[in-house]
Amino acid sequence: MSTTSDWIMVAREDRETVGYLEPVTDDYDVVQPRTLLGHRAGEPTDIEGGEDRLRERGIGELAEVWALDAGTPAHRRSLAILEVSPHGIVVADALATKALAGPEPTTVPWPDVGERLTRA
Repeated sequence: MSTTSDWIMVAREDRETVGYLEPVTDDYDVVQPRTLLGHRAGEPTDIEGGEDRLRERGIGELAEVWALDAGTPAHRRSLAILEVSPHGIVVADALATKALAGPEPTTVPWPDVGERLTRA
């Protein structure tokens, strides 16, 4: 398994990062496209196919509503992503963030390869 230091950043024409390519093979002939959150974006492919897939997806999913560990009742609330960085993925109650109030944000380790965050 590779580390994030092996991942290749993929950007749009405006240089906005849209995801990463994780090497599946040592020679990077096969890569696993990953979103900004670190989630798998489809099946492994070649570099060009992975770049195309990530550019098509874009970053719109960051504006969606998410759930953390959705299988557990205590975590079924709707969450908004506030920040994504190597320091973590910061999420908070989606409704409370619109009102600029609410509970303290929660940080999920980045990358979220275990996909603890799921679309609500």
